[in-house]
Amino acid sequence: MLNFNTKESRWKIYLSAAGALVMILSMFYVNYLANKLKDIERTSVELFVKAQVAVAKAGNDFNKDVNFELQAIEANQTPIIATDENDNVALGRNYGSIKDTDKVFLNKRLIKLKNQGIQPIKSELNNVYFENSRVLRWLKFFPLIQLMLLLGFLTLGAIGFGASQREQQNRVWVGMAKETAHQLGTPIGAIVAWVENLKLLSYDDPEKMELLDELRSDVTRLELIAERFSKIGSKPNLEKTNLNQQLDQCRSYMEKRASKKVRFDFPDPNENVVFANINAPLFDWVMENLMRNSLDAMDGTGTIKAEIYRDEEYISIDLSDTGKGMSTSQFKQVFEPGYTTKKRGWGLGLSLAKRIIENYHKGKIYVKKSVIGTGTTFSVKLPV
Repeated sequence: MLNFNTKESRWKIYLSAAGALVMILSMFYVNYLANKLKDIERTSVELFVKAQVAVAKAGNDFNKDVNFELQAIEANQTPIIATDENDNVALGRNYGSIKDTDKVFLNKRLIKLKNQGIQPIKSELNNVYFENSRVLRWLKFFPLIQLMLLLGFLTLGAIGFGASQREQQNRVWVGMAKETAHQLGTPIGAIVAWVENLKLLSYDDPEKMELLDELRSDVTRLELIAERFSKIGSKPNLEKTNLNQQLDQCRSYMEKRASKKVRFDFPDPNENVVFANINAPLFDWVMENLMRNSLDAMDGTGTIKAEIYRDEEYISIDLSDTGKGMSTSQFKQVFEPGYTTKKRGWGLGLSLAKRIIENYHKGKIYVKKSVIGTGTTFSVKLPV
């Protein structure tokens, strides 16, 4: 297999690892800040309690300066509930002007604080229970918010990166296909000229003429292949076509080049005819590529079967063989550029077939089922 996607996979791993590291460090840091803020808030409440006691002791002594203590009381923003010696609610603070005097609400909050294991700060006047401030409560949700933002960023990055990679791959495919068509054009033209010249020299030899006719047929096929490659990247001209007849033409071509021990079981081209909008040269290339893979998998003996049927959304073509089969882990791998189980070959056939069906025909192609040692079924779906 040619590892075309190795660098892309590595970058995804690196980005995921970096994102996870940032998230872990952030969680530790936020937890550290939350603990620090919690300590500060407790210190603030303790200062509030001491200031309360100092103001109470000052009483009506107008000579005692308690401005600092009063400022400390006013500065406290932490929600608190003060209770008397019997642990009954005496007052609330920083819950809001209405809730600070709502005994029902304060009692519910007090029960909740006790259930959380909150220990009061005790003084000569009362016991003071306190809650975390709104800022501290929000801070606890910060890692979750950050995780959502990070996941959103990674998702957008992955989508953008994937789109960029696909666009780049499309350009490579188009460039390679058009260059291949261009390079094939000159030698094909020369071969055609030589074949016609040989026909003139061998017109009186039936055996040679038969061989030259077969050679001319193969050269015509090469011209068709070059035409197919030249169409890659261009907007295909889709025409309503008899799929039964088109598929039968592909069968006829491949059957002549297959072992006599291979049986082709295809629908009758004139019965239960199904029509679909296709580009015939590109469609033929896909079907022949699938059949060629089936022939390779069967090692010269077996059956290739085709079925055509339709539902509300798609016209389906199932192509089955009795070859070696594959594992379920290979179902998607076989369509990746460079994937091949053969000693020779680039592993680009099924990848190009997928592009032709999905990009140009707006359909689907996938491995429908496969059993190792029994065979494989590919399914091509075309829009109705």
